[in-house]
Amino acid sequence: MTLVKICGLKTPEDAHVAIQAGADYLGCVFFPPSPRNVDAMTAAEVFDMIGDADVERVGLFVDPSDDELMAVLNHARLDVIQLHGKESPTRVEEVRQTFALPVMKALAIETKEDVIAAKAYDGVADLLLFDAKPPKGATRPGGNAIAFDWNLLKGTDWSVPWMLAGGLTVANVKDAVAQSGAKAVDVSSGVEAEKGVKSPELIQAFLDAVKE
Repeated sequence: MTLVKICGLKTPEDAHVAIQAGADYLGCVFFPPSPRNVDAMTAAEVFDMIGDADVERVGLFVDPSDDELMAVLNHARLDVIQLHGKESPTRVEEVRQTFALPVMKALAIETKEDVIAAKAYDGVADLLLFDAKPPKGATRPGGNAIAFDWNLLKGTDWSVPWMLAGGLTVANVKDAVAQSGAKAVDVSSGVEAEKGVKSPELIQAFLDAVKE
């Protein structure tokens, strides 16, 4: 079974749709340049929809300070901290130790060399997320609706679980899983009606496509 993370949620209603459709992870973005950015109080409302469901709460941050992390954790419960910036393996370990929460490290992939470089985080982070490198001049490290060559990951060996992200849609997610060997996928822009606005129909269709 392939696990699914729906990221960039901004409303309790979208969270409800994702949960009912069978999502395994819900993600909120705490990065002001993103059209999916929310504050801690909004995230708390989104995550409150989970209730007793077996769904993980993920907070996405980009090169956050400890104070920025604490400001969110004071209001919103997180199960996983996602670091989506240029955090070093040392910083990943610091966050794990300081906040006593699992850390997912996002890594930008374009070439085989990027996959090799990602090994520095294997066993340091609790989970890895492989995303496409952002285009030149992009203001965000992820959520740019760009895919990379999924075959770069096929047959690779990791000591921790990993997710595939980057340009995934209802139309291509089956091929992405088949080519990469991913056991988990992360989607944000691929289930939006417009930038930053989730589509309940696309969320449902994406989950249906993965779970078939």
